[in-house]
Amino acid sequence: MQRSGLDALKTPVTGQGDPHWAAWSDEALLDLPMCELHLEIKGGFLEQPIAELSRELEERRLLFRPHFWISNEWFTPDGIPGIAVPFYLAHPRLAKLELSQMLEVEGGTPEWCLRILRHEAGHAIENAYKIRRRKTRQQIFGKSSQRYPMFYTPRPYSRSFVRHLDLWYAQSHPDEDFAETFAVWLTPDSLWEERYRGWPVLKKLTYVDQLMKELTGVPPPVTSHEELDPLPGLKKTLREHYEHKRRHYGVERQSLYDPDLKRLFSNLPSHSSKPSAATFLNRFRREVRRKVASWTGEYQYTINQVLEDMIRRCRELDLRVPVGEEQAKLDFTILLTVHTMNFLRSGRHRVAL
Repeated sequence: MQRSGLDALKTPVTGQGDPHWAAWSDEALLDLPMCELHLEIKGGFLEQPIAELSRELEERRLLFRPHFWISNEWFTPDGIPGIAVPFYLAHPRLAKLELSQMLEVEGGTPEWCLRILRHEAGHAIENAYKIRRRKTRQQIFGKSSQRYPMFYTPRPYSRSFVRHLDLWYAQSHPDEDFAETFAVWLTPDSLWEERYRGWPVLKKLTYVDQLMKELTGVPPPVTSHEELDPLPGLKKTLREHYEHKRRHYGVERQSLYDPDLKRLFSNLPSHSSKPSAATFLNRFRREVRRKVASWTGEYQYTINQVLEDMIRRCRELDLRVPVGEEQAKLDFTILLTVHTMNFLRSGRHRVAL
C-alpha cells in the first residue's frame, strides 16, 4: 500500500468540470472557505471504490447499502447508516494540497480507499441494524458507551484483534474493534479463518460471520439519509482546517534524541571537516520518512515532526557524519523507526476519529 496516496493526484475528474480554484496556488486555495468548493462524488476518484464496496456487500447478499456525502474527514456518525468521505479525494488539486499540508493523502490509492470504506461500512451497518444493542455483541467486543480515548497505547503483538487499518486501530475502542473485524470479514479472499486460526480474535470473526448470515436478505430498520457536517455547511477556510488537523496529529516537541544522535553522529574536532548531519538528513528526509511510515503505519506528518526535531538538534549540536553515507542512512532509519515505535507505545499516540 502506497502511504503517500499519490494515485489520487493522478486520477482525472470527469463530470463536474474544472473548478475555478483548480489553478490557484496553495496560499490562495488555503483561504477559500470549504463550503465554496462545490464538490461531487460522481465522476471522480471516489466513484469506483464506492461501487466496489457495493459489489462486495451484494456478493454477501446483504441488502444494506450506506449513503455517502463529502465532509472534512472520514467518519460515520453514531446512529446514521452512512459514510462521510473527505473532500480532498473528490478532486486531484485538493489531494495535492492535502499532500503538501499533511505529507500524505489518507485513502489516496484505490486499495487504501477501499480498506477505509470497508471499515466505515462496519460502523454504518451497526447503525443500520442497531447491532450495538445486542447483548452478545457487547459481551464479545465491549460496550459502545465506553468513552473514546484521545490517546491509546497499541499492543502490536496482541492476537485478540484483527489487523486491517494501520496503527492497530481495532485496539482503540470496542466500536473500532467491530468495524475492523467486519472489514476483514468483508474483504474478498481475506482467508480470515486460516489467517487467524488459533488466535483469540477468531471468536470475534466467527460472531460477525454468523451475524451477517442472520442479516442476509433482511432490510435494515434504520434507513435515514441524514448527513452530519456536509461540505456545503462547513464555513471554516482550508487554512483553518489544516491548522486544526496538524495540531491533532502533532507531537510535543522535546529534545529527547541527543544521546542517540551523538552515538550516531559526531561533534569531535577530528570530524569537523565531515559533512553536516543536518544537511545530510535534510537531503534524504522524504525517503526515510516514507520508509518509516511504511514500516510502522504511523502518519508521515507525525514522523516528520520527530525528524524535524532531530535535524534541529543536529544543527544546534553541530553534529557531523563520521561514516559512509549508506551506513549513516541505514543507521538513522533504524533510529527513527525506534523513536517512532516508542512514541506509539508511549500512550501519547493520537487516535484518528
